[in-house]
Amino acid sequence: MSPLRRMLGEARPLRGRIAAGVLLGACAVGAGVALMATSGYLISRAAEQPEILSLTVAIVGVRFFGVSRGVFRYLERLASHDAALRLLGRLRAQFFTRLEPLVPDGLPGVRAADLLGRFVDDVDAQQHLFVRALGPPVIALLVGVGASVAAGLADVRAGIVLLAALLVGGIAVPLAAARIVRSTGRSEAPARAALLTGVVDLLESAPELAVAGRVDSALADVARRDAELRRVRRRSALAGGFGEGAVTLLAGLALVAVLLDASRIPGVLLAMVALLALASFEAVRPLPVAAEQLGATEAAAGRLYELVDREPPVRDPAEPAPAPRGQELRTAELTLRRGEVVALVGPSGVGKTRLAHRLVRFRDDPDRPVVLDGRDVREYRQDDVRAAVLLSDQDAHLFATTLRENLRLARPEATDDELRAALARARALEWVDTLPDGLDTHVGERGALVSGGQRQRIALARAFLSRAGLIVFDEPTAHLDEATAAEVVDTIVELAADGRGVLLITHGRDGLDRADAVVQL
Repeated sequence: MSPLRRMLGEARPLRGRIAAGVLLGACAVGAGVALMATSGYLISRAAEQPEILSLTVAIVGVRFFGVSRGVFRYLERLASHDAALRLLGRLRAQFFTRLEPLVPDGLPGVRAADLLGRFVDDVDAQQHLFVRALGPPVIALLVGVGASVAAGLADVRAGIVLLAALLVGGIAVPLAAARIVRSTGRSEAPARAALLTGVVDLLESAPELAVAGRVDSALADVARRDAELRRVRRRSALAGGFGEGAVTLLAGLALVAVLLDASRIPGVLLAMVALLALASFEAVRPLPVAAEQLGATEAAAGRLYELVDREPPVRDPAEPAPAPRGQELRTAELTLRRGEVVALVGPSGVGKTRLAHRLVRFRDDPDRPVVLDGRDVREYRQDDVRAAVLLSDQDAHLFATTLRENLRLARPEATDDELRAALARARALEWVDTLPDGLDTHVGERGALVSGGQRQRIALARAFLSRAGLIVFDEPTAHLDEATAAEVVDTIVELAADGRGVLLITHGRDGLDRADAVVQL
């Protein structure tokens, strides 16, 4: 199934609101056409100086269509944007739900900036699917047929001429505009993602680039990507300009064709038909842009589905076993029980982190099972495994929020007293108390405002807050000085004294003398 058809399926629950928006849009454009036609009739009839009562219907018609056009346009904007925003809300929730099982091991080769671009820009692009891509053709069809019939009532030949011109403007011109841009709609999203990736990489790596003297080359790369995106958008603007000019030209030609046959049209109706012909092209004017927008929207939808259609590395069983308590964890490589400290050592690249991910079901390996409390971890729900076995990565992730909220990731219901107690055990409370805002201190994007040692202290405080029986630390002393690393190891050992099982993964010698067992991988 094409991405566009799948996206239409996503919008099915909102079809009533979408249809209302399209119908109101047709009424707004139709009212504008009727206003011009009625005004033309009123001017022509008034020139004959009839009794004022004979103009009453035309006068009321002008007022009605003038007022109703604004009312219908307002209601159309209200309905269509309400539907579009509701669709965005649904898509964000649905795609996030589909994306979550892929993290962290189901998205190989996808850069963070590209992921952000797809989840933000490509989802946002879907709001134009009905407002700017599919709605305008339906509106043009309804208004175009109505205008042609109205012109045909005055003169059959005029109705046929107008219908033919509207068909050319509504079909040939959009196809020609689409041919001009060709793959612009499909190439804009990747070009935008490439630029976003380059900018994010430049900002995140600015200090390293400055030290290496590579700032100029990085800026040149961003400029090259920006030029590519501008080139794509320039072609899009060219297509839009061509479509606008072609529709205007067709409107003028249709008017001339109608006037050339003026002798067949009663004089009082001539101005009405002429203005009707001009105004009816407002219905087909958005179609070249709609054709381009349709391609861009389909391309964005394709990028989204390419992402979320990936096979999740882990799935919950249909009938999960009761939640484990986290008493014992066994693999072919090691055994970890509560109250023990086990060190797992080995050189970089040997697979220590992959093993840590298997222990918490970030990935499964049928040939190398992990047994938790006597059962294969694949028999449990993922959330139950991770509630029993806590993983603390070497770069513990900190969100761009306060210390309090980052700590509560381990236990959302924890009180401030419990947070302070955990910080005290992690030997971080004294530092937090020196901060002007205390627990309300923001740690910055990805914890940029705290040091490496402070980051590990926060991760340790999370471990103390957690109710997990088994805790896995992946390189907790990496990038720390010797004194800080020793303090971190002392704190980790305290967790075992609480009756927790601690697995210390390291490629160095830190903490090996404090371990109950050392396993070489």
